[in-house]
Amino acid sequence: MSVQYRVVVAKKDERVDGPDDADVVFTVPLVDAAADDFDPTVAYMRGVLKASGPTGVILDELKSGAAATTISRLT
Repeated sequence: MSVQYRVVVAKKDERVDGPDDADVVFTVPLVDAAADDFDPTVAYMRGVLKASGPTGVILDELKSGAAATTISRLT
């Protein structure tokens, strides 16, 4: 399964990593992703980090640390 990460800088301005036809898409605002204490799992549970796609893949990405690594690279 393919995964895409989107860090929203402003309206119509996003930093993207991954294919456009990804099965799972993570979206988070830059303001939140750039915070010193940003944790993608906590952000997902609070509704700050949005994700669409199969829940199992979403949770695997969060657990493995792949989400944290990619989002920090995009910020």
